[in-house]
Amino acid sequence: MRQNADYTAQFAEQLLDRQRQFAADASHELRTPLAALRVQVEEARLHPDDIDLPDLLNHVTDDLDRLENIVNDLLLLATLEAGLGGRREEVDLTTLVGTVAARWTESCDVRLDLEAAVTVEAASWQLARLLANLLDNARRHARHRLEVRLRRAGDHAELAVSDDGRGVSPADRERIFQRFARLDTARSRDHGGVGLGLAIARDIASAHHGTLHVEESSDGGASFVLRLPLVR
Repeated sequence: MRQNADYTAQFAEQLLDRQRQFAADASHELRTPLAALRVQVEEARLHPDDIDLPDLLNHVTDDLDRLENIVNDLLLLATLEAGLGGRREEVDLTTLVGTVAARWTESCDVRLDLEAAVTVEAASWQLARLLANLLDNARRHARHRLEVRLRRAGDHAELAVSDDGRGVSPADRERIFQRFARLDTARSRDHGGVGLGLAIARDIASAHHGTLHVEESSDGGASFVLRLPLVR
């Protein structure tokens, strides 16, 4: 009994530490665009005649968009943790993947290899968000093209989103799924987001009794592999 009590207390302390770290990280990420907004507004108040109003409004809008995205991501993580993912239904994953991937075809070379009529039970909006996060991550890291492959693997659907970029080292393949985690920015052509996209993707996979991991793609880049139970 004493051993069980010690284990429970240790688990509770670890959970509390995780919540504290998450709150600290979230506060830091929110503080950055807030500070930028304050600097711009104060500058406009002090020197109103020197301000290019359209340029100021563009910068303010960008920072507000960043704030809104962070808040929305935090709310989604809280929703997933609370198990409030919404109604589940049979989802034609093949159709969903094709629809979501079509949004990326104008900005990059996306190659699709989709098995027909792969069906899972899910909240479709969550799977759409998961796929969008994986595609956005792959687009930022790819050199030339992305590949999206979907097939049945036993009693699971297996979806792989791959790029031909520099890949993810084995030492970082778990860390990238941590909240607010960022790898060396040299891996991408820009600075990306705040480090919540892949964390959200894995939480959505877990909420659907699935898994998400990263391995090396055939091109030497990264391949994010999602496995979800098929509808029986």
